[in-house]
Amino acid sequence: MIETITELESLRERIRGWKREGLRVGFVPTMGNLHAGHYSLVALARQYADKIVSSVFVNPTQFGPNEDFTRYPRTPDADTSGLQSAGCDVLWLPDVAAMYPFGVELAASIRVPGVSAVLEGAHRPGHFDGVCTVVGRLFNQVQPDVAVFGKKDYQQLAVIRQMVADLHVPIRIVGGDIVREANGLAMSSRNQYLSADERMVSSIIHHTLHAMRDGLLVGLPLAQVEADADAALRDAGFVPDYTVVRRPDLTEPADGEAGNLVALIAARLGRTRLIDNLEFQLAG
Repeated sequence: MIETITELESLRERIRGWKREGLRVGFVPTMGNLHAGHYSLVALARQYADKIVSSVFVNPTQFGPNEDFTRYPRTPDADTSGLQSAGCDVLWLPDVAAMYPFGVELAASIRVPGVSAVLEGAHRPGHFDGVCTVVGRLFNQVQPDVAVFGKKDYQQLAVIRQMVADLHVPIRIVGGDIVREANGLAMSSRNQYLSADERMVSSIIHHTLHAMRDGLLVGLPLAQVEADADAALRDAGFVPDYTVVRRPDLTEPADGEAGNLVALIAARLGRTRLIDNLEFQLAG
């Protein structure tokens, strides 16, 4: 049976016991309202560790003033049941006071320059400061050997990798592949905001990512590929924030540049903001 822990000292005592036995600890941080994508991360963590901790904490510091913190879906009973079925050993369920003992306004924060300033960072100022701040605290609380994050949040994974490298945090960071719905839409807790008609249209994001990749593979200029993707989404009723192709470090490639690339999209459909990406390789 999964064990739910709400007190930090109890969590640390459980983890100290595991480590005295020589067991490796894996960690999957979440904001709850879990789905198959999250549970796949638990399964991936199990490949690297003997015991798995998953946290559920809706972090107020990563939501902007006009974002959906108050209406973000909270489903603790379903999350606990799902994590147990996925093979998680401990659910770490802190409250805001446990995470921010001096309150959110007086909380020490972590900022990762450069990679956090573009794309999502440009459209959601302060978002990654909140992400890094809470992930840094969770890392200190859990002290795992390995932590697993989904590749759907591609930029978040890049920011966390840089934070861990810069601060010499002794945790292995592993990226988990995107899990998709039947129509290709990347699984997300926010998908439930979509109406039935919007859910049908949402598959266009995945098709557009493939079109971006295919355009570059046949030699189209990068600017044209990005502009065509923007137009395709607008024609379908989306309001794009960005449709871009970047290197894995999120810098902009030159036209015809060979190597590993990633197409990234963020777009609103109705009141729901969706993000997705597709990794691919361009041969020289």
